Amino acid sequence: MTDSTCYHCGDECGRDSVTFDGKDFCCNGCKTVYEIFTSNGLSTFYELEGKAGTTPNQIRKKYDFLDNQEIVGRLVEFDEENVQVVTLSIPSIHCSSCIWVLENLNKLHAAISVSQVDFPKKTIRVTYKTNDFSLKALVLLLGSIGYEPYISLEEYNKKGKKVDRSLIYKLGVAGFAFGNVMLFSFPEYFEVEEFWLDQYKHVFRWLMFAFSLPVVFYAGIDYFISAYKGIRSKLLNIDVPIALGIFTLFVRSTVDIAFDLGSGFFDSLTGLVFFLLLGRFFQQKTYSYLSFERDYKSYFPIAVTRLQKNGGEENIQIYNINVGDRVLIRSHEIIPVDCILIKGTAEIDYSFVTGESEPVLKKSGEKLFAGGKQLSGVLEVEVLRSVSQSYLTQLWSNSIFSKDKASQFQTLTDSIGKRFTVAVLSIATLATIFWLVYMPSLALNVFTSVLIIACPCAIALAAPFTLGNMLRIFGKYKLYLKNTNTIERLSKIDTAIFDKTGTLTTNQKDTIHYEGMELTEDETALLKTTLRASNHPLSRSLYNILKSNAIMTLEEFQEETGKGIEGKYNEHSIKVGSASYVGENKSNSITNTTVYISSDEDVKGRFVFKNTYREGMQQIFDELAESLELGILSGDNDGEKKKLENVLPAKTKMMFDQKPEDKLEYIKKLQEKNTVLMVGDGLNDAGALAQSDVGLAVSENINVFSPACDGILDAGNLNMLPSFIKLSKKSIRIIKLSFILSLCYNVVGLYFAVTGQLQPVIAAILMPLSSISIVLFTTLATNFIGKELKNK
Repeated sequence: MTDSTCYHCGDECGRDSVTFDGKDFCCNGCKTVYEIFTSNGLSTFYELEGKAGTTPNQIRKKYDFLDNQEIVGRLVEFDEENVQVVTLSIPSIHCSSCIWVLENLNKLHAAISVSQVDFPKKTIRVTYKTNDFSLKALVLLLGSIGYEPYISLEEYNKKGKKVDRSLIYKLGVAGFAFGNVMLFSFPEYFEVEEFWLDQYKHVFRWLMFAFSLPVVFYAGIDYFISAYKGIRSKLLNIDVPIALGIFTLFVRSTVDIAFDLGSGFFDSLTGLVFFLLLGRFFQQKTYSYLSFERDYKSYFPIAVTRLQKNGGEENIQIYNINVGDRVLIRSHEIIPVDCILIKGTAEIDYSFVTGESEPVLKKSGEKLFAGGKQLSGVLEVEVLRSVSQSYLTQLWSNSIFSKDKASQFQTLTDSIGKRFTVAVLSIATLATIFWLVYMPSLALNVFTSVLIIACPCAIALAAPFTLGNMLRIFGKYKLYLKNTNTIERLSKIDTAIFDKTGTLTTNQKDTIHYEGMELTEDETALLKTTLRASNHPLSRSLYNILKSNAIMTLEEFQEETGKGIEGKYNEHSIKVGSASYVGENKSNSITNTTVYISSDEDVKGRFVFKNTYREGMQQIFDELAESLELGILSGDNDGEKKKLENVLPAKTKMMFDQKPEDKLEYIKKLQEKNTVLMVGDGLNDAGALAQSDVGLAVSENINVFSPACDGILDAGNLNMLPSFIKLSKKSIRIIKLSFILSLCYNVVGLYFAVTGQLQPVIAAILMPLSSISIVLFTTLATNFIGKELKNK
């Protein structure tokens, strides 16, 4: 039994081993986890990666403090209508099996709705119902299957992130040791035999050994841990050949000095670790820079309406909201902050946060959480907390409501990395066998050289650094993409479809005139109040031209997407929308966008819009037509079809009177043969944006935050869209060039390594330098092509 390993966690089974179901377990805890998984249909956990689990701990009394609801309230992100959302740190996450089982927690307890793992951060975000479940129960469940959360209230209260300086310390230790070992190696380099052979040879060699110990067992320990976890999980990650190289160099050098066979390779060993850590430090600093740019500069181009003390209204960027401000939330707007409801009846859709689409009704004085969407009517709220842009980013990336559009490019990079590792290990083994037969003295040198020189680190760095830097560059010019995968998908599109109203047209310069019976003061006041609750571009344009200031609180508000809106007050109603929506059956010839008005079911007249198209629209379509198929999907009538035909390329397809569901179905049909980009305003186009391969929402200073889209483009920079698409294609070319550059380096390095001509110290320097050169190349190349945007 002592030689067997645990079926669950892979640890050795000692005297306390347990046999169950024909399998060996190191303890009852692992046996219990196995029973839990198999009885709940999670046995696939062991099929993905054998022995990938962790030993569970007894933690029941440790988390008794979670019975305190005040503490729970500080830990959870969301707590409404018996639903809570919490993000927990799980340090023991280490492989794909961990991710799989943690994202299937709903099979272990019916109260858990959704669980989403962030592997790089080692966190899990869980949505659960609190009817017969609690945060404490969730923590105990996680602990019972070996994934005990780390909970620290101090961490939750800190404003800034804790700085991890361990890499700096390890780099310092490796650099100090490397410098001293090189110094002790000088007599050997310069062949100072009189001084070296008789007096201090052994002293200097054992000093080099002593300096290498902290390098191997402290500075380089992360490579061993990563390699061990990869092998245990039957994965060959890029740290496997690195760890093998460090281990082989250390053992070989120790044997050399112990048996007086030579001075060993301690200089190469310490140099290897130092340059590896230097490359990792450079990578970390670069990622931190990109993260800084992402966190502080990529504010979504959305605004909220702040109510001024004199009764006026102003549009402000969301990060300018302060505690105590009064904010107006219109129909279908996202609530950007935690707040108190002051006026209006709230009907909140929290599906963005919880995945539950059932609307929650709130009355004046009740708390509203950030991330909810007001479904009907206008609200006046008072801000409790300033906006957290990172929280909105989290909402935007929430897999609950976002369609899985993950590109295959990153998977391709991972696949290349794995195959490369297998190839390197095979070449190292075959070359070593060859030299063991023909010249055994060179075998170990060849083996170590191959493992050091041929590492897929450079390949793995090409894509994230290229796309990450492009993400920052695009953000600088007000195109805010959800993630780097969006850039890759954008590079592959062959069809671009545009909405018309609010996308190609601007509501800043519309010319509007009214035709029909004159509206009374009461009707005008009710009309303006009804328009105030809507976020549609036409509603906003009408709202701005109406003179009435008699704003009232609606008793009822209803909006039918793609048709119109209706408001009721004091037994009077007013409808605004299409002719059929308000009851107008006349077949008048219409040549412009028109909005009809009815009061108490009597049609009063219509507002006719002379649309103003955005500057440079013709140039945008001409540039895009060179490489893409183009089309327009509009919910309006075809009154401006002839005007558009005179401006746009001849092959541009146009479809009018399209309902939101029609747009979605059209995009879905196109995707059978094409890769589609949808550009809309994020309102009636939400379904089409979500369905398309890439969905871009054009924003013009209104709160149309749309998690359904993949990117938000400032309306003023719509003319740069062709350049954005071209740069996305060029960024993919940069990645391919990086692959070729890395491959050339490895082919040359492997030639010298396999033939025994490559010294380990040279390989130890060249290998990390290759990674740094790839990072420099991708960064400089993306910055260079990014300069094209300056001329737009």
